[in-house]
Amino acid sequence: MTMISRRLISAAAMFGPLHAAPPVMEAVAERMKGFVESKEISGSVTLVADGEKILHLSAAGLADIEKDRPMTANSIFWIASMTKPVTATAVMMMQEEGKLSVDDPVSKYLPEFTGDKAGITIQQCLTHTSGLSEVTGEESESVTTLKQLMPLFAAKPLVFAPGSKWQYCQTGINAAARVVEVVSGKAFPEFLQERLLGPLGMADTSFYPSAAQLSRLANSYKRGEDGQLQQSQITFLGGKSIADKSRYPLANGGLFSTAADYLKFAQMILRGGESGGKRFLKEETVRQMTRVQSGDLASGFIPGSAWGLGWSIVREPQGVTAPLSPGTFGHGGLFGTQAWIDPVKQRIYLLLVQRSNFTNQGGADGSELRGAFQNAAAQP
Repeated sequence: MTMISRRLISAAAMFGPLHAAPPVMEAVAERMKGFVESKEISGSVTLVADGEKILHLSAAGLADIEKDRPMTANSIFWIASMTKPVTATAVMMMQEEGKLSVDDPVSKYLPEFTGDKAGITIQQCLTHTSGLSEVTGEESESVTTLKQLMPLFAAKPLVFAPGSKWQYCQTGINAAARVVEVVSGKAFPEFLQERLLGPLGMADTSFYPSAAQLSRLANSYKRGEDGQLQQSQITFLGGKSIADKSRYPLANGGLFSTAADYLKFAQMILRGGESGGKRFLKEETVRQMTRVQSGDLASGFIPGSAWGLGWSIVREPQGVTAPLSPGTFGHGGLFGTQAWIDPVKQRIYLLLVQRSNFTNQGGADGSELRGAFQNAAAQP
């Protein structure tokens, strides 16, 4: 049995009987194989779907080079900032229930926001226009909850006047998640599990993967000056490891997930907030969240970008986003992961890799890898 056959069987075990193994786009599979062979990445999982079915699913390369462990369709990845759209969805759920409005000042819910921060809105937190300062790992080393995190960055000076500029900011997303905790009365991981992850069947998505899930983790690698891949540990603020569950739930980028799990979330959004006969959000709420909210401000890491509420938006497709339609929305992760939802073509594109030192324009956002995947995956 070939390696490709074994991976297809692994995929079929997840998505249906063996005779219904998901299809593979040869152009995508070949491009990923090439990046593995050139040691650009150790391995990948790629998935293309519409709102109902998978159009492509394949795994390439290794999840663990040292142990010669193959990448499989159910490998688990640190999806990092792909967490942000999930957090934004939680905020919008609370808005629909009348417990908040994204136009509200954060200070309405978080008393730590005083003085020049009193007027910062939830919308500005979700669009990276809040002007809040970041918190260092050293400052947050002893923080175990979002509540404990709030005073740290509320006490720091603003970087710019709120609403005057776009600057990628982790603290704003965490502030928005803390607002969800306050108005829902639940810890953020508990809220996500009860309201989103559990109902969607996202059993492999968590801030704190179990030991069994960690056995399926795709290791992270960086490319050395000699062109070889070297292991690169995933660590969080304060140097905390994946196994350390004392870290606070990073609503800005702390989730781990699989292609199958994130697809369930993406399909729900593509279908206007509905999945499996259950409505998670109203269609108009999804439209609000995924349309341009950053105005004319220069936004994002690559040309042609804009920002919605927790989502990056392709305003003018170009470069790596050229195959996507205007209005496509999604988010990338620090170690190269990427999700795009194209509402015009009704397509979802998921790229899962774990590479820590992409050096192209915009870092991982503008990487040749992403461009190649998107070009191959968007072909008719």
